[in-house]
Amino acid sequence: MAGMIEVVIDSVRVSLTNQQRIVILKQVSAERYLPIWIGPYEAEAITIALQEVEIARPQTHDLIKNLIHALNAHLARIEITAIQEDVYFANLVLEAGGEELRIDCRPSDAVALAVRCHIPILVAKAVMDTAAIMPEEEEPSTQDQVSKPSRKRSTPAEQSTDRLSIFEDFIDHLEVDGSNKSNPPPETPPKPRKPKKV
Repeated sequence: MAGMIEVVIDSVRVSLTNQQRIVILKQVSAERYLPIWIGPYEAEAITIALQEVEIARPQTHDLIKNLIHALNAHLARIEITAIQEDVYFANLVLEAGGEELRIDCRPSDAVALAVRCHIPILVAKAVMDTAAIMPEEEEPSTQDQVSKPSRKRSTPAEQSTDRLSIFEDFIDHLEVDGSNKSNPPPETPPKPRKPKKV
């Protein structure tokens, strides 16, 4: 769709210093990553679906999926459309009765549904240009150096480590206002250092 960029879920991460959760979305066509703060329950809902954990009774996002199906509607895609005052906004895009409906929702809930329904996750180009981060390439003398990918063939485990290593410095330097450590604002983008072009 015009002005939209497809992403996939790269990982759901936890800050070791303050236990906040972040879902990392990776652009399909480039090495750009969109980190979004999410709550612990939403992180659990996404992780359960990613790992295909069987549960005895439907959770909230399973219920929503079942309701959409029961009403003869189809969840076509989710769209992360904007950032306003450091808060992300998203839409569920439903097809019902020959019409396309957009329903406002939090990105974390939208992602949890996208995983369950196996549908595309799209992000507005303006959002990616504003909030996405890229791997950094720094001189070997710097303390925050990020390892460059090796030219030699690496194992899947090594590839995974290299791919996620760009977030180590970012996670290590997360800072949270002391007055709000127990209840972080969901759906807000982190404030990473300005990335250098690679």
